[in-house]
Amino acid sequence: MPAAVLSERLARSAADGGPDGRRRGTRSRWSPAAAIRSALSGRSVAGQVFVFQVVIVLLLVVVAVVALVLQSRHDTTTEARNRSLAVAETFANAPGTREALSSPDPTAILQPRAEAARAATKVDFIVVMNTDGVRYTHPLPDRIGKRFVGTIQPALAGGTVVEDITGTIGPLVQAVVPIKAPDGRVVGLVSAGITTAHVGGAANRQLPMVLFTAAGALVMATAGTALVSRRLLRQTRGLGPREMTRMYEHHDAVLHAVREGVLIVDGDGALLLANDEARRLLGLPDDAEGRRVRDLGLPVDTAELLASGRVATDEVRLVKDRLLAVNQRPTHLRGGPHGSVATLRDSTELRALSGRAEVARERLDMLYAAGVGIGTSLDVTRTAEELAELAVPRFADFVTVDLFGAVLSGEQPEVGTELRRTALAGVHQDPPLYPVGERIQFVPSSPQARSLRAGRATIEPRLRDAPGWQAQDLELTSQALEYGIHSLITAPLRAGSLILGMVTFWRSENPEPFDTEDLALAEELVARAAVSIDNARRYTREHTMAVTLQRSLLPRTLPEQSALEIAYRYLPAQAGVGGDWFDVLPLSGTRVALVVGDVVGHGLHAAATMGRLRTAVHNFSALDLAPDELLALLDELVARIDQDEAAEGGSAPITGATCLYAIYDPVARRCAIARAGHPPPALVLPDGSVEFPEVPAGPPLGLGGLPFETAEMEVPEGSRLVLYTDGLVEDRERDIDVGLDLLRAALEQAGPSPEDTCRAVLDSRPEARPSDDIALIVARTQALGPDRVAACDVRSDPAAVGEVRASITRRLTEWGLEDLAFTTELILSELVTNAIRYGGAPIRVRVLRDRSLICEVFDSSNTAPHLRYAAMTDEGGRGLFLVAQLAERWGTRYLPGGKVIWAEQPLP
Repeated sequence: MPAAVLSERLARSAADGGPDGRRRGTRSRWSPAAAIRSALSGRSVAGQVFVFQVVIVLLLVVVAVVALVLQSRHDTTTEARNRSLAVAETFANAPGTREALSSPDPTAILQPRAEAARAATKVDFIVVMNTDGVRYTHPLPDRIGKRFVGTIQPALAGGTVVEDITGTIGPLVQAVVPIKAPDGRVVGLVSAGITTAHVGGAANRQLPMVLFTAAGALVMATAGTALVSRRLLRQTRGLGPREMTRMYEHHDAVLHAVREGVLIVDGDGALLLANDEARRLLGLPDDAEGRRVRDLGLPVDTAELLASGRVATDEVRLVKDRLLAVNQRPTHLRGGPHGSVATLRDSTELRALSGRAEVARERLDMLYAAGVGIGTSLDVTRTAEELAELAVPRFADFVTVDLFGAVLSGEQPEVGTELRRTALAGVHQDPPLYPVGERIQFVPSSPQARSLRAGRATIEPRLRDAPGWQAQDLELTSQALEYGIHSLITAPLRAGSLILGMVTFWRSENPEPFDTEDLALAEELVARAAVSIDNARRYTREHTMAVTLQRSLLPRTLPEQSALEIAYRYLPAQAGVGGDWFDVLPLSGTRVALVVGDVVGHGLHAAATMGRLRTAVHNFSALDLAPDELLALLDELVARIDQDEAAEGGSAPITGATCLYAIYDPVARRCAIARAGHPPPALVLPDGSVEFPEVPAGPPLGLGGLPFETAEMEVPEGSRLVLYTDGLVEDRERDIDVGLDLLRAALEQAGPSPEDTCRAVLDSRPEARPSDDIALIVARTQALGPDRVAACDVRSDPAAVGEVRASITRRLTEWGLEDLAFTTELILSELVTNAIRYGGAPIRVRVLRDRSLICEVFDSSNTAPHLRYAAMTDEGGRGLFLVAQLAERWGTRYLPGGKVIWAEQPLP
């Protein structure tokens, strides 16, 4: 039998009378049914309590019935008197009663009324009589005309009479009231009466409730007695007194035979029982039982534990030269008496073994924690900090991590270079050690240098006897010794053949020096951390390469142009490098193209794909294509990239990309936009209102087979065109509609300049670092006014060339550009002549004064001119060559109804 169970039973027996068998009985074993019958028969305490409860209930029922009868009689008489008096007075004062007495036949008038009133008021009779007591009405017509039986003298004097009598119909209450004339004279009498048997009935209604209540009380008393008897049977486990006595005797024999000490203490801290083993282990005196445990000369902590009665499990206490494992449980948790039972086990020899096992378990637990707690991020510095924080204070009081500078930047380290202190953790904040960020060059005699050369961990158990370590920095090491640092282990961070740095473990609070077992643990711990640090280093290198590639592919400066005032922002994602990009491309005719794109995914592949798309957009924009045509070419390019990857068996994912391309014309103040799976642009009008123009959403790039559409809209001067990537308005926690609403609110509150707009949009974001890249570009539109544009229509006649030259020359004079008149005349002469000769009507000429002087000639032909060298015998073919020599740039732009040949000249 377990000692705890035995001791608990003994505690209960001590509180119930002890194991001396003083509880006797005549039956060997009780069944539950027999015990309940015995309880109800009155032979047991429960039965006596039950009989007492029954007597009390019956006495209460008798008293309640008597009180109910007496109260019912009183209420019946009172109600009968009140009702008869009220009916008599009401009938006496009723209209027509007094007048009927003076009629020739009062009975004919009053008898129907009296009977109707009697039926309505539920009285037994209403009798109207004259002053002599002769009846005019009565429920029995044969009694009309006879004298009234009762007292009428007070009523004749103007009063009322209420009396209890016994009539032919039984006990009744009748009232007599006068009928008065207007002058106060009594002219008749009215009597109303009701038998008491017809009043009340409350007792009859309440008596069943009293009886039912009594029956319920008896049932509850019976159930309570049964429950008490059943609880007693359960506590004694169905045993009779003889069996219980024999059980207590056996328990007493076992109690003193077990090799564990057993103590029973009551709720006041007094010792009730101690077996022989407990007396031996604790050295208790012979008279210990009955005394308080605090007075037995035990150690204070042991006495406090035994007197407290709290739960204790294998708590070790030193008593003299023994280590005792104490287990203690309260006895009242399962319905027993207040107190506690404690068992004592001598664990002096087991303690040493368990201590070593506990140390091994703690070390395994620390290694497991290192596996899951080091390397939670791909950051070199944070990984080093996690290693230092894990080992303090479980293994060392201070931990320092020193890494080569190349490791922090993601490069391969070179042994022999100086180290940088990357992490420091300890039980105190001010240790005399090199601080974080310090560059350290260890002297050859130091344990750190020896560990780096050997490539394995080194231990210095006593630093006061280590001159090689003290030679590192005499002043600092002296301060460390005074501080209490007395032992160290240093281990190199080795990842394969690379040594990334080293970790040093220091002890100051723990007086025990490091030993060889600690050295093995340190090597294992550092080896696991080195893998995580090397992974972080590799990630840092790849991330740095991707960021460098991405930064090199994004525009570093924006080109000069006058059509748009532009501000932009680019925010990289929290992890990885994305493929978001943007660009600003000046086009012919002072027009400017804005492009924003997003390559799906992160890393080098996304950055490289973004660079290819940006280069392609640069090349396609030189063709002056419409936005939908340019997106169609990009779509074909992305599909070709995917085909090349599939053909080469590459592991790169299928390229997914979105793009928005917009062309703004400052002369016409119109913007043409097309998008391929990209979020729509936002337009902030000069009055501050925000719109999201309806731009047809084409498919993402690379799908193929579906056309793109261009939307054109007029943009007032001073409006702000906002282009962005989906990272600004969409993430895993919110839908794009919510993001667009937040963007609208930020734009409505933003200042008028593009810089203010970019700042307001990014400040309104709830996240400090986005989960996806964000590219944002804000362009405020400007217009090229009519005073800077010269345009005219040209007749299809060679003679019209001179008229064009003269008109443009006058306009150049107005602009103060007389120095460009000669070259402009030559350029326009050649271009207009070619349009008249090879093109088709209509022909128009337009000259724009912006950052340069731009000449444009439009005709309805789609034939493109080509620059070539004319032979010596050719009469023509030198016009475009001459234009190319005189102009800074020239080219052709195709329109739906023809083409435009343009040429630019720098302004003086």
